[in-house]
Amino acid sequence: MEFGWSDQEKAYREIVRSTLEKHLPDDWDDIAVHGPGSHAQTEFSKRFCPILAEAGLLIPHWPTTHGGQDGEPWDHFILGEEIWAAGEPRGPQYMNVNWIGPVMMRYATEAQQERYLPEIAAGAVTWCQGFSEPSAGSDLGSLQTRAEKVDGGYVVNGSKVWTSYAGLADHCFLLARTGSGKGGIVILLVPMTTKGIQVKEIPALIGEGDIHEVFFDDVFVPDANRLGAEGQAWEIISYALQNERIGIPRYAFSRRILDRAVAKLQVAGHFDDPVIRDRAGRALAKCEAARMMVYRVVDERAKGQPPSAFGNLARYAVVQADHAVSDFTLEYMPEGLLGDDPMQQAHHQRAIAAGIASGAAEIQLNLAARRHLDLPSERVQ
Repeated sequence: MEFGWSDQEKAYREIVRSTLEKHLPDDWDDIAVHGPGSHAQTEFSKRFCPILAEAGLLIPHWPTTHGGQDGEPWDHFILGEEIWAAGEPRGPQYMNVNWIGPVMMRYATEAQQERYLPEIAAGAVTWCQGFSEPSAGSDLGSLQTRAEKVDGGYVVNGSKVWTSYAGLADHCFLLARTGSGKGGIVILLVPMTTKGIQVKEIPALIGEGDIHEVFFDDVFVPDANRLGAEGQAWEIISYALQNERIGIPRYAFSRRILDRAVAKLQVAGHFDDPVIRDRAGRALAKCEAARMMVYRVVDERAKGQPPSAFGNLARYAVVQADHAVSDFTLEYMPEGLLGDDPMQQAHHQRAIAAGIASGAAEIQLNLAARRHLDLPSERVQ
């Protein structure tokens, strides 16, 4: 693996940085602190994402047939690193471009692609994912929301929980059960305005409007809105999670917040304390470890290799980096969480969610144990 950046990659990073510097407003920090699911950041993202699209920086990793530039995996992560380091001004739309769009390119019908992909490519739509349930969080195989087959489509009954962005979403990428086991799951693309859908916001520490309960009461979804064939959902979900689990370079945001905190401690004359320096060094080491683990996975993608357990390991390393920086700033820069530094507040909120989103950190360790260490899935008595 080559650890150095080429001149072309360095130039691309500068293009991304200059675009962000030019178009992020002076009050961006105050917008970001509300969270990606808030009214403030969602509305900002709908103004900002078209700017990225016009600059060729929203979907450059997509194929040209769908409006992208056939970008390399490394370019995609350079873009992601810089945008996340700035606090993720794409808001909830990062999910659209990172995995919902690519999943549709691979599994959707031509009619579905024509319906959904252009508005994602234009940065003009918000999606939510209807995965977790009260009794099925990271274990999606246990989901209970039912999709009963009827003439012309499905009738959905059940509920979802922790659903990010549902309060302002236009569509839901919904998982529902048609039968038993992993083969008895269907994926439905559901307009959130459909009759029978009720959304309730869950107040939380991770940001305004980030998580919700969603209830489905005799919601009719036509056959044309099913993604893939019945019985194919688990294959599609697995492909989606490969993109989602390391699609967010959180370590870049953590490193930016850590650097800001250290600079402030230096100005205040506190960074000479060996304990503080040690703690900062440990947090920095975890950020760099996460970056290297993610780069290992990106390198696999760039070489066309199949997904490996390093995706799970990288995801866990990213969570550890988030928590290490959040713990450091909480202990040595608590005033930032009391209103002095909105971006520190934003990072702290995202760090709380980091170990749960895209599959709990403990689940990532279990998957790594089976896939990388070849350990048994159950304890032998």
